[in-house]
Amino acid sequence: MDKYMQEVMKKAEVLIEALPYIQKFNRKVIVVKYGGSAMESEEFQKNVIKDVTLLKLVGFKPIIVHGGGKAISKWVGKVGKEAEFVNGLRVTDSETMEIAEMVLSRVNKCLVRMVQEIGVKAVGISGKDSGLLKAKKKLSDGKDIGYVGEVCQVDPQVLYDLLDNDYLPIVAPVGMDENFETYNINADDAACAIAKALHADKLVFLTDIEGVYRDINDPESFISRLTCSEADALIASGNIGGGMLPKLSNCTDAVRGGVNRVHILDGRIPHCLLLEFFTNKGVGTMFMSDQDENAD
Repeated sequence: MDKYMQEVMKKAEVLIEALPYIQKFNRKVIVVKYGGSAMESEEFQKNVIKDVTLLKLVGFKPIIVHGGGKAISKWVGKVGKEAEFVNGLRVTDSETMEIAEMVLSRVNKCLVRMVQEIGVKAVGISGKDSGLLKAKKKLSDGKDIGYVGEVCQVDPQVLYDLLDNDYLPIVAPVGMDENFETYNINADDAACAIAKALHADKLVFLTDIEGVYRDINDPESFISRLTCSEADALIASGNIGGGMLPKLSNCTDAVRGGVNRVHILDGRIPHCLLLEFFTNKGVGTMFMSDQDENAD
């Protein structure tokens, strides 16, 4: 068999391996939280967007919820302000909130453009649109840090309408409270709330590491599957770094809130979403309920 035929056969094997997963998740809602270092280069962005649009074209119903923290810090610096954080949360006065909303809107429309360049219809919205994300002020250890919000209610109707009309929704994590004040919301929290409200089949966090390790300094301690109880024990052990703790909590919260599977993936790996969804082994850490421990 010549080299060309070997390459063609290999591609065919990949498609055959993907087939049962395509059948299983056809018409299922998938929420992809996109942010961090995976957004730093146009190459990373295009790889993620290609994956998400392919998922849509083979029958999935993806929704992107994006961050933009590093871009916000950059623009805050440009106006002569210094970014300030308390327990990992950005202190957000009215001027910083205005900058954050403008930056997130710009990021949102850039992602819309990338999707539409591939030939898929996309609509960019924020949590303010149609009352998608209702927020309330979030305190940090009792301290008021400004216009930082937490999601207290989700009205997913606008997302259902977009999905039903064959659009790919792209959501910026900004919401309003009952007095119509605008709040910046952590993108992980927004994605988790949206996934629970839509009873999504999958929620994916694209991060800066491959997944969860029992010991971050030991590559052999990588964990590919975790139940909620196992994740709780891992958190209680004290071996998980501070930056990963809120992500683990969001993962278990989403599963307990009705999301079938939650994944943590390294968004810098080319086509990590396809590798995770369409191959038998996957490339990240998958969270599931205790009852599904022995499921595929």
